[in-house]
This record gives sequence, C-alpha cells and structure tokens, in this order.
Amino acid sequence: MSLEKFLNQVVSSWMSEEGPHSSFVLSSRIRLARNLKNHVFPIILSNEEAKSLVQELEQKILQSNKAPLPLELLRMDNLQPLQKRVLVEKHLISPNLAEDSAHGACLLSENEEVSIMINEEDHIRIQCLFPGLQLQQSLQLANTLDNWLEEKLDYAFDEEKGYLTSCPTNVGTGLRASVMMHLPGLVLTQQMNRLIPAISQLGLVVRGIYGEGSEALGNIFQISNQITLGKSEEDIVEDLTTVVTQLIEQERSSREALANQSGIQLEDRIFRSYGTLTHSRIIESKEAAKCLSDLRLGIDMGYIKDVSRNILNELMIITQPGFLQQYAGGPLRPHERDVKRAALIRERLKLESKG
Repeated sequence: MSLEKFLNQVVSSWMSEEGPHSSFVLSSRIRLARNLKNHVFPIILSNEEAKSLVQELEQKILQSNKAPLPLELLRMDNLQPLQKRVLVEKHLISPNLAEDSAHGACLLSENEEVSIMINEEDHIRIQCLFPGLQLQQSLQLANTLDNWLEEKLDYAFDEEKGYLTSCPTNVGTGLRASVMMHLPGLVLTQQMNRLIPAISQLGLVVRGIYGEGSEALGNIFQISNQITLGKSEEDIVEDLTTVVTQLIEQERSSREALANQSGIQLEDRIFRSYGTLTHSRIIESKEAAKCLSDLRLGIDMGYIKDVSRNILNELMIITQPGFLQQYAGGPLRPHERDVKRAALIRERLKLESKG
C-alpha cells in the first residue's frame, strides 16, 4: 500500500485539519462518563452481563433513525490486538478498553470526531475530539449526543451528587475536558517544570500524550480538569480555556525569547532535527518525537517552509508501534520498527515536498 493511500485511510480529522490556535493546541477533547440505572458498574460486570449490555445498547442506539450522525459499532472481541492498539494510538479508545474489556465495544463516527466507548470503566463514555482549541464546539456535540442517548437510556443520576460513576473523581458532571498542547518553548526555557505545580493548584492536571502515566513525548502535554463535582460543564470548560489561553501566551513569549536570545542555536537545532528525520535509516521513538517537535517548532516560527504544520500530528501518531506494524502488514521486532519508522518518516517528508 502506498503511504498516501495509507494516510487517507487512517488519519483522523483532528490530525489533518487545523483549528483555532493550532500552532500551540493540537486537539481538544470532551469526554462524558455515564452509567445505566439498575446495572452494576462495568468493573464488576460478569462476561455474560457485559455482553448482554452491549447487545442492549446496540439495539437501542443503532436501530434508531434519529441519530445526530452515523455510528459504526466495533466489538473489542472481534478485533485483533494490533487493530485495538491502533485505535488507542489514535486516541479513539482507552488502553483499558483495549486490554481489559473482553466484551467492550466502541461506537465510532466516520470522521472519528466521535467515539462512544461501552463497558470501559463506565457503561458509556462519550468522546468528541476536535482539532485546535475547540472545547466549546466539542462540548456542544457531546451534549447533543448525551441528550440523544438519554432519550433511550435510563442514566444513573442522583439529584445531589449528579451522574454516578465508577471512579469517585468523575462523579458530578462526569465531564473530562482536555487539550493536547505542543509547548517546546516552555520546555527549552525550563519554565514547564515550574508551571506544572501551579496548574495543579487550579484544579487541573498535566499529563503526557496518552494521558495518565504516559510520558510527554515530543513536548506534547495534555491539560485536563480534575474536578467534576460542584462545577457546571460550562464552568469547567471555561476554566480550562482560560488556563490554556494563558499557556498559549507564555509559549508564544518563550518562542520569541528563544529567537531573540539564541536564534542561531535554535535554528541549528531545528535544521539538525530536520536533517535527522530526512536522512536517518534507524530512529527510536523518543528521538523521533524530539526531532518532530523541533520540526514543528521550525515550521511554526517560519524557519522551515513548504512543510505542513500538521506533520507533527500525523507522524507522532503513525510512527507508534501499532501503526508501524499495520503499515508493514504484520508484526515487527523493536529494531525492525526503528528501521520502518525512519523509512516512513523519510517517505512522508518526501511526499510533502511533492505536494
């Protein structure tokens, strides 16, 4: 399969499209956790109960002719491990659903902006993913889907506590809002370590590219809310947007300072990374992430022309192990993945230059 055809099949809209403040914000995500009344939570569901719940939801949801948008059901037990890994790498399902839920499922929209996980930590997790800083738009779509589902399903809801969830930290709105940000300026000027504790004091949390427990590869950070109880959905989104807007301004100032104080060193770093990506025959994931971050910074600051800004979004995802093996057509050993990763990056950059 050609790389161009492969990309057309696997690249989600949040990877290939630009949104507001896309020089700093790669994507915005809203996730709503919901459970069904008179059903035990998924963490203690038996296999038969879990399987029955998927069938019940399929009947109530997919047979409706009034869905806000077309959705396709993917059952986890019908997918190969590699297929599930790719869905995780695209941020469409969680590692927990891929690894631990034999009778889990996912309802997926064609453009992959919407993913509704079934039998993850909660019975239902509605996710809407948009490019750039579009939390309000994501929330609007998530609420539309939530209202549509609530017409068919009896949610577990308490007048005082709000929506009931498996994890106490999600009780209330059940809302997790997050943005994925590229912050190389704050990292290179050594401000990020100081900012993370300050952000945490505001009721937000900073994580790596794949959420809790993951590393901030390529200077990519996820900023999300920790508090779901005692605040409205609108307040949560507004508070997060305010902090993200401040981070954007600080990142912009850091980039300007780098250009003014160490312009030639910064330019050298960027073009060395560009050269590594263009010519390497073997490259490990951490080195690739670092070089891709430098390349994206060079594009955003105008050092590198004629390369799409979305190159980071695409290559940070499609150079992950699952994607590499899908593109290769089968399993790869670690060294083989490093060789294939280098080849894929070279080919992608060559395809960019032809465009």
